[in-house]
Amino acid sequence: MEFRHLVSFIALAEELHFGRAAQRLHLTQPSLSAQLQKLEKSLEVQLVARNSHEVRLTPAGREFELQARQIIAQLDRAAQAAKATAAGRAGSLNIGYNLPASKHILPDALAQLTDRHPGISVSLWEKRTGPQLAALADGSLDLAMVYGHPSTADFRYRRLLHRIPLVAVVGRQHRWAHRSHVPFAELRDQDCVLFARDQCPAMYDAILRSAAQTRISLNITQIADDPGATAHIVSVRPLVGFASLPRAVSAGMGSSDTDPVAVKLVDPVPTLDLHVVWRADEQNPAVAMFLDCLASTAPALADDQVLTA
Repeated sequence: MEFRHLVSFIALAEELHFGRAAQRLHLTQPSLSAQLQKLEKSLEVQLVARNSHEVRLTPAGREFELQARQIIAQLDRAAQAAKATAAGRAGSLNIGYNLPASKHILPDALAQLTDRHPGISVSLWEKRTGPQLAALADGSLDLAMVYGHPSTADFRYRRLLHRIPLVAVVGRQHRWAHRSHVPFAELRDQDCVLFARDQCPAMYDAILRSAAQTRISLNITQIADDPGATAHIVSVRPLVGFASLPRAVSAGMGSSDTDPVAVKLVDPVPTLDLHVVWRADEQNPAVAMFLDCLASTAPALADDQVLTA
């Protein structure tokens, strides 16, 4: 069965006259008759009855007409949707993000996207860097907003935020709890809780790079891959955890008598850059449209300016 045979059959069903239907389709009557015969042969059903006086649809033909119209309408909707997506009037995006992106990047970028391209549907997924990049690789995300950037040629990236500070996270009973800042070198005397590197390679490396700068080794006694779990652990054990400053501020660390406390790390201040990452072979036009919105809305920070919250 061919699409053109459906179109020809619908024209014949509407005209109930081979001559008028053939003229409407810019076909000869023999060509139209041949198409009908091929369609009926493929279905093994007679659709049209005719004699010298009239052309009429059989009961099977009337039912087939209803179904054929639905098929043609669906194909037309598919074509219109494809054209709208290519033109940026429709489409979908799956975007991964972390907390700094949620606070400093997404609100303005999404508002801009909605204003420019209201037909694009967006789904948002908050994940750590490692899971975001894995989802980007397997196609379940179209864009990732992550710490650091991948080195593989499979991805492209653009920096969004520069020098996001990391802070130490301790419980209320920890001896650092009432200090405003702590030199990084003092971590040599502390037991630490850290996450597996594959969860957030850039943050992991920033912490260990600062340790190397101060010529100390971190004593990592516990692993906690979830930021919330880190906060719970340091609340009940005398360990030092790590978080980005935006996460510490968002979690309200230190705002109550039971919350863990965020303490600034200095000499050096470990920092991270936030990047947007996408696949090098990306074919979804909505990705480029969102990147354009990011370019016009993302805050511009100088290389020596540190994000403060």
